[in-house]
Amino acid sequence: MLSGLESLLADPSRLDRLRGARVGLCCNHTAVDRDLDHAVDLLRGAGVTLRRLFGPEHGIEATAQDMIGVQGQDQGTAVVSLYGDTEQSLHPDPATLADLDILLFDIQDIGARYYTYQATLGYVMQVAAGTGTELWVLDRPNPIDGLSLEGNLVQPGFESFVSAFPLPVRHGMTMGELGRYFREVLGIDAPLSVVPCQGWRREQWLDETGLPWVYPSPNMPTLDTAALYPGLCLVEGTNLSEGRGTTRPFHLVGAPWVDRRELVRLLRLGAQDAGVQGVAFRAATFEPRFQKHAGQVCHGVEILVTERRALDAFRLGLVLLEAFLRLDPDRRHFAWRTETYEFVDHPIAIDLLCGSAEARIGLESKVRPADLLAAWQPELAGFDEQRQACLLY
Repeated sequence: MLSGLESLLADPSRLDRLRGARVGLCCNHTAVDRDLDHAVDLLRGAGVTLRRLFGPEHGIEATAQDMIGVQGQDQGTAVVSLYGDTEQSLHPDPATLADLDILLFDIQDIGARYYTYQATLGYVMQVAAGTGTELWVLDRPNPIDGLSLEGNLVQPGFESFVSAFPLPVRHGMTMGELGRYFREVLGIDAPLSVVPCQGWRREQWLDETGLPWVYPSPNMPTLDTAALYPGLCLVEGTNLSEGRGTTRPFHLVGAPWVDRRELVRLLRLGAQDAGVQGVAFRAATFEPRFQKHAGQVCHGVEILVTERRALDAFRLGLVLLEAFLRLDPDRRHFAWRTETYEFVDHPIAIDLLCGSAEARIGLESKVRPADLLAAWQPELAGFDEQRQACLLY
């Protein structure tokens, strides 16, 4: 199969258009072909002059950790950061698009609402709608398949960079399809074109396509990590370590106070009750080198993916939170994160990640994860109906 970048480079008419235009590129290090050559070099080699580059969260080279502001850089071409130190920095200054005829967008997403690259696409589209800049999305596969949907939709009042648009947690769409959804369903009227992949089938995971896996952010090292992320990212909304600062982010979860064996027992019971499949739990001890509990010995669990197609990761995430609430019923240790999260002070992080307060309130009230998920099925079905007209594959 061919990625959108490779399809573009094989299309003489599109290349001719770019050679005569004022062109920008929004990308990071994932914008490569199957030989791992980067779009900047490939486009320059094809005679396309890039006037300006735009970098998402983590930066063009993905060297910055999460929620660390990135400044503009210069790599032979000026780089505009779309993740600085303020919420305003997430949206491109219209002046940086107004003098461009075409902005190319090539970033590998991982198929989860919290993953901020799709929010960047939406924000760029909002500005391009005003400047009239053509936006060409060079599409890439959804690496965790384009069929599976999980979770609930973002409710009004709970929008943030990790929940910018009314999408479910696992949306089953590519970047190009998300662009079409933003335009056709949400009404972001940007001049959008999608350069599609060729030969991708919706049931395929990235490692079944022949395209290389390039870790899309510092704490997304493997495809198994991406499989867990739609559920395990919920740990960011707590005072638990989600394994950042270790070699197993989003696989390791814990804190210094955790009884790891009791946690695993509760997890296995909760997983059985909720119908979680495709993972195994190991009692684990680890020491994060940075972020939460840095330099402290943490006890908890390592989660291993055993059958990724059977896994509903968001269901697993709810079961995990339920287990920690049961482990510490008096809340002497476990707590929801209350610090500013992605530039938002209120609602708190767990509600921003979940897109509403329903999950937190339900779990605190001992509503079973399976019952929470069942209540969200109608809105998930409604989203699926809307997305159908936006699908390309």
